[in-house]
Amino acid sequence: MHKNKKISILLHILIWLVLFSMPYVLSYGQSQEINRIIAHFWIPLAFYAIIFYVNYFVLVDRLLFTKKIVFYVLINIAMIVLFVTLKEQIESHFFSDLLRRKAKDNDTGPPFKMFLYIQMLSYLAPLLFSIALKSTKRWIRIEAERKELANIKLQAELQHLHYQLQPHFFFNSLNNIYALVDISPDQAKSSIHSLSKLMRYMLYDTNMELVPLSKEIDFMEKYIDLMKLRVSDKTVVKVHFPVEETGIQIAPLLFISLIENAFKHGVSASKPSQIEISMTISNTTVLFAIKNNCFPKKSDDKSGSGIGIKNLEKRLQLVYPGKHDFKTTLKNSQFLVHLAIETT
Repeated sequence: MHKNKKISILLHILIWLVLFSMPYVLSYGQSQEINRIIAHFWIPLAFYAIIFYVNYFVLVDRLLFTKKIVFYVLINIAMIVLFVTLKEQIESHFFSDLLRRKAKDNDTGPPFKMFLYIQMLSYLAPLLFSIALKSTKRWIRIEAERKELANIKLQAELQHLHYQLQPHFFFNSLNNIYALVDISPDQAKSSIHSLSKLMRYMLYDTNMELVPLSKEIDFMEKYIDLMKLRVSDKTVVKVHFPVEETGIQIAPLLFISLIENAFKHGVSASKPSQIEISMTISNTTVLFAIKNNCFPKKSDDKSGSGIGIKNLEKRLQLVYPGKHDFKTTLKNSQFLVHLAIETT
């Protein structure tokens, strides 16, 4: 910011130097009279600079932006009238030879009304320019603050969703392990060990905005192995994930809710069921699909809270706006999930 301030000061100095040297540049190679340049160019420019900086540093902020428009207009009219009068007084007292020469050459100039109109327009130029410049800087600052606030809100909302997902995931996993305690204590112990590894990933590796897709795949494979421990032989689970390293970075824990949902609603204790989970990569787009049987929960089943899918939809809107395609379809007792994410 300090560097930008220095650059701004240098630009202002450069601009005024250019303006004060314009008479020499425009009349290069012609006879130049210093008195005429001072009277007709430098003195008005000095007054323009005063009007510009008084407005830029004081009046625009304190009066115009605070809606005190009447005072703002009156002060600027008073300044313009003062400088027009001063210019005439300075010319008559210090540059009388120029006036005599004009009179001798019958150069009376434009009529008084036209002269006043031209003078007012010339003094309005720095005034309007200061308003435009100050308004632009204010808009840029407000826009930067708005974006910063939006980013803070986005990060807070994502963090909130992240914290929501962790206890939800932990709760559902404990329910699954609880079901194994009486049936197979050894499997329950193994599940607890696997769950500890999964929770370590969730607690320590997913605090970043993006994680390697390979880590996310490893997490999902471990979770699927954990879920397979509680299903019967009547359930077939087919899984296909990319084997090679893709180099893709992705927001963490986007797919786990869909896998949870498949095991929660796609498995029956008495009927044959099948879950197919696949992920493919097309350039920088991640394509994720699940197909499973649909066995709706009973009304007395209170496991979970239904927060997983809603959480996913909200996170996709926040992290990948306009870069994702999420669809769920129920067809012939088959629940189909399609999720495409453009990661660039």
